[in-house]
Amino acid sequence: METLDRRQKTLIMIAVMSVLLFSALNMTIVGTALPKIVSAIGGMEYFDWVFTIYMLTSSITAILVGKLSDIYGRKIFILVGIIIFSIGALMSGFSDTIIQLIIYRGIQGLGGGMLMSVSFATVGDLFSPRERGKWQGALGGVFGLASLFGPTLGGIIVDNFLWSWVFWVFLPFGVVAFILIARLYPKAEKKEKEKIDYLGSFVLTVVIVTLLLGFSWADSKYPWGSIEIIGLFTTSLVSLVLFFIIEMRVKSPVIPLYLFKNSVFTISNIVAFLLGMGMFSVIMYIPFHVQGVSGDTATTSGMIEMAMTISMVLSSAIAGNLITKTGKYKKIAIIGLMVMALGIYLNTLLSIESSLTRVILNLIVTGLGMGVTFPVFNTTVQNAVAHKYLGVATATSQLFRELGGTIGVAVMGAIMSNRMSEKIEEMEMPALPEGEGAPQGNMDFSSLQDPQLLMNPDALSEIRSDIPAPMTEMFDSLILSLREALSYALSSVFTFAMLAIIAAVIFTFFLKEIALRTSNEEETEEESAQI
Repeated sequence: METLDRRQKTLIMIAVMSVLLFSALNMTIVGTALPKIVSAIGGMEYFDWVFTIYMLTSSITAILVGKLSDIYGRKIFILVGIIIFSIGALMSGFSDTIIQLIIYRGIQGLGGGMLMSVSFATVGDLFSPRERGKWQGALGGVFGLASLFGPTLGGIIVDNFLWSWVFWVFLPFGVVAFILIARLYPKAEKKEKEKIDYLGSFVLTVVIVTLLLGFSWADSKYPWGSIEIIGLFTTSLVSLVLFFIIEMRVKSPVIPLYLFKNSVFTISNIVAFLLGMGMFSVIMYIPFHVQGVSGDTATTSGMIEMAMTISMVLSSAIAGNLITKTGKYKKIAIIGLMVMALGIYLNTLLSIESSLTRVILNLIVTGLGMGVTFPVFNTTVQNAVAHKYLGVATATSQLFRELGGTIGVAVMGAIMSNRMSEKIEEMEMPALPEGEGAPQGNMDFSSLQDPQLLMNPDALSEIRSDIPAPMTEMFDSLILSLREALSYALSSVFTFAMLAIIAAVIFTFFLKEIALRTSNEEETEEESAQI
């Protein structure tokens, strides 16, 4: 695609960014709307599957399409991805039951994985490694904008319109994106056909599904030591070994293991994994502080996280342009990771007395560091491999980031649960009276020991209003103790996340800074392997 002029490349990137914005908004808009959707169609016990199924299907298609797009070109997969994603969104809006919604969200995930994988690889097709930084930063900014506006818009829609419009509102953007890609994206050059690694693809799918389910369900649906979780992890490990054996024997592997001989590729993926842990720690657990410790609403939590999103978008754009201008990335990556680690460290110091202003400042620091890292490691991975491996290399990096987030959230969830239990045991918790002295009502007061109740200020206010006046002081004391225990547990969660980012800094020091190529001419495999 290097024969295209700059205007054509820019128009193609506008089309690609419209595709990403279309898919990203559809992902972020669902979060705040889902509680009301579930209240309308039922199925609270399957609530988490609406997210889990999307994660599973998108992860699988992203890595598989990464390889296929290297063979057959990106255009066909972007177009097919838009169609599948749009069908899934359209059908999701017609769901009458939670099972139907889960199935249709799975279809959305199949299309979303295609769009995610191919969009980032397109930057590598259009631009030389030296030019990619600013465009990778722009794509990161698209995700930031979707995170900024999606949740708020989702809340507005379900509060004022039929919930189905959460899935339908952006379908016109999908039509526009399809037309832009169909008209602007050049046809793929004819390449020698390769035999598709069906067996390796199937076994890799088993590895990903069992691993993600294991970490998603551990300590939430089943104990870590349960036969279900052990069985999932065992299946994943055995499948991984089998996958390695298959990939070493087939002519055209779905993930060429040869790539991991490349130190830049390997280190970049390790850092992406650790970044996923750090990033999701903030996204998932800051709301626990805002809602559970400070006692504010979910809306307030969403507004506060906008501070991180805005700073992330700005720093991502600045870092991307710096990489393109200077051709250097290692120092930029290290600085970004250190700033991110500092922001997460500041979160470890939060307490029940901390103001929301302090939380916002912490998130601005975290977002600045996080944004800097976005354009770096996609660029390093793409620069380190031969162009024919561009799609699979980009998809592999995204998979490592997602695995890091999934595994990190599961581990940090266990840390939070265990540390909170320890703190509650240490503290002298005020005991509410039972039996004849207990207040009357439908509330089972033993459920007050559940920290999840802290995340619902309205429910707490309702319970408090039902308690006789002489007991309100005791009730308030109990809630205060639970908030202190949760704050203590969150400090350990953020400490774990900070250590993950510090480890990423250490690995980055070992990253070889190779010159960013100024063209997309193929390297020989021998040259790439020496990196």
